[in-house]
Parts: sequence; structure tokens; C-alpha cells
Amino acid sequence: MASLAAACALLLGGCLSACGSGVTAAISTPSAAPGSIPEPAPARAAAAALLDWPEFGLNPQRWNTTELSTGITRANVRSLRRITVPLPGTVDSSPIYLHGVSVRGRTLDAVFVTTTYGRTLAIDAGTGQILWTFTPAGYSSWAGTAQITTSTPLADPGGRFLYAASPNGEVHKLSIEDGTESTSGSWPARITLDPSHEKIAAALNIDGPYILAATGGYIGDIPPYQGHVVLISRASGAVSAPFNTLCANRRELIDPSSCPASDSAILSRSGAVVEPGGKRILIDTGNGPWNGSTDFGDSVLELTVPGLQLRQSFTPVDQEQLNSSDTDLGSSAPALLGEGRIALAGKDGIVRVLRLSALDGYRPGSAAARRHPLGGEVQRLSIPGGGQLFTAPAVWHHDGRTTVFIADEHATAAYVERHGDLYRAWEAPTPGTSPVLAGGLLYVYEPVSGGIVVYQPGSPRAVARLAGEPGHWNSPIVVDGHVIEPEGNANDHLQSGRLEIFSAG
Repeated sequence: MASLAAACALLLGGCLSACGSGVTAAISTPSAAPGSIPEPAPARAAAAALLDWPEFGLNPQRWNTTELSTGITRANVRSLRRITVPLPGTVDSSPIYLHGVSVRGRTLDAVFVTTTYGRTLAIDAGTGQILWTFTPAGYSSWAGTAQITTSTPLADPGGRFLYAASPNGEVHKLSIEDGTESTSGSWPARITLDPSHEKIAAALNIDGPYILAATGGYIGDIPPYQGHVVLISRASGAVSAPFNTLCANRRELIDPSSCPASDSAILSRSGAVVEPGGKRILIDTGNGPWNGSTDFGDSVLELTVPGLQLRQSFTPVDQEQLNSSDTDLGSSAPALLGEGRIALAGKDGIVRVLRLSALDGYRPGSAAARRHPLGGEVQRLSIPGGGQLFTAPAVWHHDGRTTVFIADEHATAAYVERHGDLYRAWEAPTPGTSPVLAGGLLYVYEPVSGGIVVYQPGSPRAVARLAGEPGHWNSPIVVDGHVIEPEGNANDHLQSGRLEIFSAG
């Protein structure tokens, strides 16, 4: 109790919390001094380097942070060399990057992106040259239409393949060497029976031998569709264990029109988040009906791997209002804070902190939990600027402390975690997409005006700004001496786009 009192004395403001099935009506955002954010270790030439960025968020936990050296420091960030790469499509997502891979018989550093119409490209990180392009079969039938994907590709740990989604509902296994597609076994893997209604919006993820892929709906929420998540065998492409967030009693890919309920999209940038250890994943859903047994709109679900069995769930007490007002809970995915906590925020502008051991306030498997009660969060606070959240937070674990960076349509802010609660340490009035903390600097793409704002983690004052054009959900990666950022908006339905590569040296 003494240590808790001492910690609270260092923090400004108070904590607002609720438990069980209740929820506090008011929203209070307690604050902490910016100095409560730990200082990153000074960059050293001999420090271990970050050479690869293999998936959205850097790792299956989607933390979007690293303390490894990136080759970009406060001393050189203002003088980076810029290459603008014209693309045959818009990349409304994030790139990935692999160091020293073989492409077309050459060993080089390569960037990989997937466009909104499903073209996947390999790009020389040093020159901006497009090395190969994979175009999915049927491309011309949807190119220029509203049938798109905003998924980020995923590199296989073996170093020979990558996985990419296309608007026809397929996930493809491509050779890193030349972009040729594997058609062995069940590849390409089909994860929806109606790609004209079910969209692959979220980034692909990996959990041991499996690829995790999820579906949502297209802009306008045109029924019928059901958000669902599947496992895909990396080896064979076989799809298994589909979990439908509506008609959850049916454990197979279903014709969306055969389910009486529609929507409940898995639409967040992160998609499925893998808990440390790989035995469980977290997903959250958008607008849709809820009954606590077969329908789980506007909910957080914890599923086991490999069976994708529902272990526990959280649904806010105002779920019906969220659904009727088009205020998706699942527009941003759960963030793993550590110390038994997760945080999530959606289109209602509220950050909810939950106990991972009891999402709804009750132990999984208990009689109370089996009734799937509404509510159960331990804290509620507002997101920066009070807007809607469509981005993925960055979660930084350093020196025994956790800092969370959130950017939305109005502002960017840093929060510190203390004894299971979040406190806002600083806020800057600059909007952004999914933040990245890498090598001691925080990078936030500004989608309205374009460009990347660079901060030190403990201050809202920008230390640099990298030039660029406007965009949408695009977000940067920072790796191996490069800052790489796609630009453009999927909703413009263009078959062209740009990629910015900023490089040291």
C-alpha cells in the first residue's frame, strides 16, 4: 500500500475505474508528468541493429516498438536521403522489409508492399527500383472498383516466402526470389465464400505454423457479411478452425447470406493480436448484434490456438447504442500492456482498460463468465483530441515501465501505465496514423497534410518532419537505416500511388 501511495503521489489526477458488469458514466483522463516516460538509451554505433521488419507492428504482439538501433538518430534524421517511388497502385497499409535477401539472383535489402487491388511488389530499398510484381488472377475484374484490401503482407520466418492478401478473398504464398505464387497443397488459401461482401482489411499475422487472417466488410457496411478469423497452414495453405463472430455456433466458412445476422467486422489495422506464448489470440469486432452466445458484435474475444475456441469475452454495457450509432468498438485492436492488462479504443473515443485474466470482470469458465455479462472494464479514459480511433497504438516496455503512444484524427499522445491504470503524459495537436517507436525516436505519419512527424518519446515537441503527401491508414516502418512510408487513400480507388524511402548515409 505504501508503494502504491507513493506512485500515486507522483502522478497528477486520479484514476476512474469500474469492475464487474458495472461501468462508470463519466470519463476522466488522469495525467502524469512527461518526465514519467523513461529516456531511451543513447544510440551507440556498436548497438545491436534492427535489420528486418517482417510484419505489421514488427511482431505478432503488434507492439510497433523496438529498442534496437535503426541507423536513424536525432543527429541524422533531418538529413536523410529521400527517394519517391511511383507505384502501380495505392498502398493503404504498411510495408515490410527484409535485409540481405536474394531477389532475382541478387542479394539486397528489399521492401514489400501490397496495393489495394492486390498487387504485391518487391522494391530495392537502396534505389527504389521495382524488382518484381505479383498480380493475382482476376485483377482486371475488380481494379478500379470498391472491392479492395488494406492488408499488410507478412514474411515467412524461413526467409523464402511472403504471404499477401487480394480482394478476391485469397491469401497467396509468394516466392521472395521472384514473386512466383505457390500453388501446391491448398495455396492460394480462400478465406471467404463471398469476397464481394467480405473484405480482408486487417494485416496478416503469424502464430507458429499458422497464418492468422480475418475478414470484415466494405465501406458502407453493405450486408451480408460476418467478421471471422481463420488459421492457414503455412506449409499447405489449408484453412482451419474458422471462428465466426456472428453465427459463432457454425465452425466453417459460411455463405454470408445463410446467417441471419450481418456485420461484426474484424477491421482493425492489427487484426488478430497474438498473446506472448502463442497459445491465445485477441480480436475485437465492429458493429453487429450481440447475444452472448452466437453473436458478438462490438466485443473483445480471446480465442485459443490452434482450435480458435472462445475462452472469454468483453462487451461494453452500451453495446446496443454503439451498434445503432455506427460506433464500432473494433476499429482499433486490443493492445497488450503487460502486467495483466490490455487496452482498446474505438470510434466512441474511449480507451477501455481490461484485465486479461478476466475480460468481463469474472474468471474464464466461471458461472458468471459463462453468462457473458456486459461491462467489466477497470478504467475508461479519452483518446487524444476525443475523436475516433482507427489506428494501432504503439506499446513500449522499457526499464520495467510501459508507455503507450496513440495517434488519431485529432492528436497524438503518450500514456504511462502505473499499477494497471493509464495516465496521459503528453499530447500534441497533430493527427496521425499508427505510431512507431524505433531506435529512441517516435514516428507518426500525418495523413491530412502528409509527412512524418518525429518526436522524442518524452516530449510533445517535434524534433523533425519528413516530407510527404497525404494518405489514409498508411503507417511507416523504421529499420536498417531507412524510414519507409506509403501514401494515398484506398477510397480514391486509384491504380497508382507512391512510396517514400528516407535513408541514412
